[in-house]
Amino acid sequence: MLSKAHPRYESLVLRDKIVKASKEGYLADSAMIAHGRGEAFDYLLGEKTTLPAKRAMYVTVALMILSKNPVISVNGNTTALAIEEIIEFAREIDAKIEINLFYRTDERVDKIAKLYADHGYPEILGSNDDEIEYINEIKNPRASASKSGIYSADTVLVPLEDGDRAEILSRSGKNIITIDLNPLSRTSKMSDVSIVDNVVRAIPFMTKIARDLKSQDESLLREMIEEFDNETNLKESLDLFKIKEDIK
Repeated sequence: MLSKAHPRYESLVLRDKIVKASKEGYLADSAMIAHGRGEAFDYLLGEKTTLPAKRAMYVTVALMILSKNPVISVNGNTTALAIEEIIEFAREIDAKIEINLFYRTDERVDKIAKLYADHGYPEILGSNDDEIEYINEIKNPRASASKSGIYSADTVLVPLEDGDRAEILSRSGKNIITIDLNPLSRTSKMSDVSIVDNVVRAIPFMTKIARDLKSQDESLLREMIEEFDNETNLKESLDLFKIKEDIK
């Protein structure tokens, strides 16, 4: 019923997706708080993809293309907001998709797995039927990892996730990439590549990048990765958060 002319149309559409996901039972209650926090950061960012974010996306795609076992970790939020886009991106770069939840229940996992199957992706990892290992240093339900997925992955994209897991997975020798609108979060700081952008913009943009980079020479991709400095890129991202006062 909402008019597309509404100035907050896109934001309200995303908010409605989160509400529906909660009602359908695959989104934890606290996930709505997390979405609101991200929405606030996006508002301050001007709800647009910045140059530092694009730079991080190019490095992300290059890294995932060169990886032997790249995995995209998904939770309730990412599923609600960008399930079709995530599937398309995974197939473009030949990456696996794995369910990983902080508030993990068999019911929530089954519902998310069914959503991916209904969208033409029945090979989701991290399901209740998967062979699950546990990462000892992680002291919460996110310690679970598919043996053929995150547990053995060399690169993991962990959008909208927690800093503890990002830090521990990075320490284990994996390349950790995040999509997080908060450049000050532990997740952003602990990841090797941090994309400060909204997941609904980042994933489709990276799919387009992948179509270009897949045809490029491997040496060019490695050069892009080697020249990237995440700390510097995060600082540039932070500088772009401007509060403009229009009140006169």
